[in-house]
Amino acid sequence: MSVPHDDLWDAGDMSCGDLVLLLRQKLRSMPGRTLKVIARDPGAPADLPAFCRMTGDKLLAQDQASQTYWIQSRDRGASA
Repeated sequence: MSVPHDDLWDAGDMSCGDLVLLLRQKLRSMPGRTLKVIARDPGAPADLPAFCRMTGDKLLAQDQASQTYWIQSRDRGASA
């Protein structure tokens, strides 16, 4: 599976807390763009969709076999 993306981040086996904090920073720096995230933490399949629902970012696709997620950052407008 491949989804067009603007950047790639391999988060390795980073735990949920650190993962979502850094993910939030990365997505804020690229409004409206898509980030391909590789996350091997066992909680990522539940944590990343929940993170997107809470932040308004859009989970475009996920491939559990490759532990890959494509997340489109919400457009935060010119003031963000």
